[in-house]
Amino acid sequence: MPYRPTERTEARKAEVRARIVAAARDLIAHGGYAEAQVSAVSEAAGVATGTVYRHFPSKAELFAEVFREASQREVDAVAEVAGSAPGGADERIAAAVDAFARRALAGRRLAYALLAEPVDPGVEAERLAFRRAYRDVFAGLIAAGVEAGELPEQDPELTGAALVGAIGEALVGPLSPTAAERDADAVVAAITDFCVRSVTGQKEPALVDA
Repeated sequence: MPYRPTERTEARKAEVRARIVAAARDLIAHGGYAEAQVSAVSEAAGVATGTVYRHFPSKAELFAEVFREASQREVDAVAEVAGSAPGGADERIAAAVDAFARRALAGRRLAYALLAEPVDPGVEAERLAFRRAYRDVFAGLIAAGVEAGELPEQDPELTGAALVGAIGEALVGPLSPTAAERDADAVVAAITDFCVRSVTGQKEPALVDA
C-alpha cells in the first residue's frame, strides 16, 4: 500500500518550510543574499541542513521562494493603501508611490535585495513578476483616472511600468548598503512628486533654440 501523508504530517511539513523561509528572509534582510548560506539558514530555522535541502533542492529555489513571499507582501500592502486612499486619481497614485518608497526605506537591506542585488536567474524571474505586479497596481489606478477624466489619455500599462522603473531606480542609491542614510521624508517626497507630475501630463518647458 502506497504511503499517504496525513493532515498532521502535511501541516508539520508546511510549518518547517515556513520556518526555513522566514529564517532565510531574516538573514537576507540583515546582510543580503550572501549572508543566507544554507548552513546559516538551517541554524536559524532550528533544522538540519539536509532538511533545508529536502524542502528546497537548491539555494536558488529557496531564495526564489523568499523573494516571492516578501515581494507579494509588499505589493499587497501598496495595493491596499492605493485602494483605500481618499481623493482623486493623482492622490491615490501619490499614496501608492509613498507607500512603495516609504516601506522600502524602512527595510533598506531587504528592499535592496528585492530591487537591485544581483541574483540567480530563477530569482530574477521572480523579480520580473514582482515588477509586473506593481505595474498592474499603478496601471489600475491610472486607467480609473483616465476613465474618470481625472488624467490625460495614456497607456496605463506603459505608464505604470515606467513609474515602477523610475521608483526602483530612484531608490537604488538610497537603499544601497554602502550609501549614507538619507532623509526618508525628502526622498519619498521627491519620488512622489516626480511620479504624480509624470501621470498628470505636466511637461518640461520646451527648449528654445538660441
